[in-house]
Amino acid sequence: MSGPSGARPLEVVEICAGAGGQSLGLERAGFRHRLAVELDENAARTLRHNLVKVLGYKEKEADDTVRIGDVADPGVWNPDEYKEVDLLAGGVPCPPFSIAGKQLGASDERDLFAWAVELCGRMKPKALLLENVKGLSGNRFTAYRQHVLDRLSEYGYIAEWRLLQADQFGVSQLRPRFVLVALQPEYAEYFHWPTPHAESPPTVGELLRELIAQGDWSAEQVEAWVKRANGIAPTIVGGSKKHGGADLGPTRAKAAWEAMGVDAKGVADDPPGPTNPRVKGAKYPMLTVEMVARIQGWYGKDFAEWEFLGRKTSKYRQIGNAFPPPVARALGAAIRNALLKEGEPRTLVEGTDVAFDPVYRTLRSQKRPMTVEQLVAKLAVDGTPLDQPEVERRLVHLSHDFELVSSTRSNGEVDFRLGDFKAFLGQEDHQRHRLFAQHRSKIS
Repeated sequence: MSGPSGARPLEVVEICAGAGGQSLGLERAGFRHRLAVELDENAARTLRHNLVKVLGYKEKEADDTVRIGDVADPGVWNPDEYKEVDLLAGGVPCPPFSIAGKQLGASDERDLFAWAVELCGRMKPKALLLENVKGLSGNRFTAYRQHVLDRLSEYGYIAEWRLLQADQFGVSQLRPRFVLVALQPEYAEYFHWPTPHAESPPTVGELLRELIAQGDWSAEQVEAWVKRANGIAPTIVGGSKKHGGADLGPTRAKAAWEAMGVDAKGVADDPPGPTNPRVKGAKYPMLTVEMVARIQGWYGKDFAEWEFLGRKTSKYRQIGNAFPPPVARALGAAIRNALLKEGEPRTLVEGTDVAFDPVYRTLRSQKRPMTVEQLVAKLAVDGTPLDQPEVERRLVHLSHDFELVSSTRSNGEVDFRLGDFKAFLGQEDHQRHRLFAQHRSKIS
């Protein structure tokens, strides 16, 4: 697989790599890892083991590729040694933005999302890929996202985000994920978000039929359970060392699992039978680690061979906290195509005239500040529908030429008002005077 220059494979540096869900997907999409950094020792051992076992790395190459420790610790790795890599990717910690948590965002010591953006500015990769939980897309974090987009724009990247669901890409699980992709301008116009699969993924029952049958079930009982588990799984929750153990999620998720004939309060050691859950007090059978791995996307000819190391709870957390490999492969392929400048280029909002921007027109016509949600609703009524990510991108675009005044409402939502035009119109206090004097010798 050749890179943009046609002389070498595309290379990726991955931060917060976990047990390798994103790693495997990116490798299957045509990337090769120069480095993967992970804090959890068991997850790092799993990744290193599979780089050799599944992806064909040499032992020493795998040792050099996987680093264990805090990704923000300069003693673990030096980002300056990996400047201008093709892709910087990562699944930075989710708890700061998770709806199931306190949503502390920038105040959470586990927040590395904004730090990863600064890392991008330092390393100058051709492309950036970051994924996180759906919570980061909510109103609570409008200002946070705006800061991220502003910084990437300052660093010379065209960035956009989208909510993707794993079941759109063949995974038997809903799992909505907030995905941020940023590329240098010469590649950005060739980036197209991956197209969802036309066919629905297997139901939980269909996917796990073979593994459930390994318990003490009759053929009729297996088929009855498969028929009951006739749906897509709720989002698998890996949990953290800070909270909780190995279970399949919060109360609402547990209820959805129960409707499919699964006890979600824990993870089983071996495939149970219908009347022998093997866990005292369990009403229904519990899933095994292998079953959860399948639901997370580790199945099929490209993904099934991954082997998880450690004890049961550690294995479950490695799987539950991972990015589903099929989704990572779809995104990796889209980014690879952009870096190779394959396909038809698209028109970017960053290359359009502000005067014809519907967000500009709407803000200019309104006397009151508006939230992103209000802008989306107003644009839909006016016949120029734009989704939330597109509106936020256009706000960044507008801020280059206009003062964009923002304020936080009592409910935490951020609103925006269009301020003064930044261009020089003869103002005595305009920065042009200072810049003109500073660069006079270079102006012709």
